Amino acid sequence: MRPGNRRGSLLAALVSALLVAATLTAPAAHAAPPLPQEDPFYRPPSPLPAGSPGTVIRQEPVTVQLGPGIPADARAWRVMYLSTDAKGERNAVTGTVLVPKAPYEGKRPVVGYAIGTHGLGDQCAPSYGLRVGLDYEGVFIGGLLARGWAVVVTDYERLGTPGDHTYMVGRSQGQAVLDSLRAATRLADAGLPADSPMVVTGYSQGGASAGWAAQLKAGYAPELAVKGVAAGGVPADLTEVAKSLDGSLFFILLGAAAVGMSSAYPELPFEEHLNAQGKALLEDARDDCVGEAIALGKGAFKRMSDLLDTDLLNTPAWQEKLRANRLGGGAAPAVPVFQYHAVYDEMVATGQARTLRKEWCQAGATLRWKEYPTPEHALTLVAGANDAAAWLADRLAGKPASANCPA
Repeated sequence: MRPGNRRGSLLAALVSALLVAATLTAPAAHAAPPLPQEDPFYRPPSPLPAGSPGTVIRQEPVTVQLGPGIPADARAWRVMYLSTDAKGERNAVTGTVLVPKAPYEGKRPVVGYAIGTHGLGDQCAPSYGLRVGLDYEGVFIGGLLARGWAVVVTDYERLGTPGDHTYMVGRSQGQAVLDSLRAATRLADAGLPADSPMVVTGYSQGGASAGWAAQLKAGYAPELAVKGVAAGGVPADLTEVAKSLDGSLFFILLGAAAVGMSSAYPELPFEEHLNAQGKALLEDARDDCVGEAIALGKGAFKRMSDLLDTDLLNTPAWQEKLRANRLGGGAAPAVPVFQYHAVYDEMVATGQARTLRKEWCQAGATLRWKEYPTPEHALTLVAGANDAAAWLADRLAGKPASANCPA
């Protein structure tokens, strides 16, 4: 590991520890809502109702806090809506729709906000964290609301709802984002027309989700008026990202991705190949949020070979599914994209993000690329937030997007 990356890794661990401390010391709400595991709202009806992707199954007004004791100046609803999983099957996903209280001149834009890594536990779902003021991306959501834009935040598949979250399964995540935009415009109380101008933004897991939304949009949701997509810290190629996470301080994220893939594709071999150490770590971390897991060092510096009796990720079955969820590969987004990354990203390898840029450009995408000299992954969420929002504002204003593809 390069010295700069080690410093960044330690900084990220400190940031995670502070997030956990904030969670543990935050003032309790007067009437704390039940956890998703205990809340009937998160239980999908069986069978699922008729309807197309984006159909709202249920809705409920909620109060949102962008931080502890910081209410959002917006009307908000939590929703459950129909979407599509990685195998093309119908599913139910939850999320939150926020509309600023202040009037907006013209058609109010709608932002599909794709969250970054929150964890595998149902209590990590942003629709819950935003209600209690403990979602670490609340400040960035607040910045978008301050521009007068409506924001819809998906929980993704099985985060909040029963079952293991399909963490880092790109097709599922991208479709959940696109369907959240559909759901926002089908929520009558929100007053957002179906032809509302739209953008998508996300970082890390959210960067992959935003990238998949951009790449899938033309075939999956052609009717949505998406003007641009900002995707930061994109883990485009999970095989390459796994190499940088294996044996690192952030190994737990690789383990979570393995859980996510096996949840999306139950036919993949996984848990039967875990040894006793692997089973214990899985049992311990399966219901954690990311700040807790990293701050407590769960799985730190472990390797997949420490926990499995075989090299599963390099088996034909796993490689097939990893390829199916690899961004790029000859497909190009039909909408302009702002892609950004840290030069020294210790979690999500910069090289594979540059490869995505090259492949998207070669396939004809209008892509603006920016690298930040930040020595760490999480800091680039902060460094790039204003640039991403400003770039999206230009797209919503009708300004033409320019590209800086490599020669």
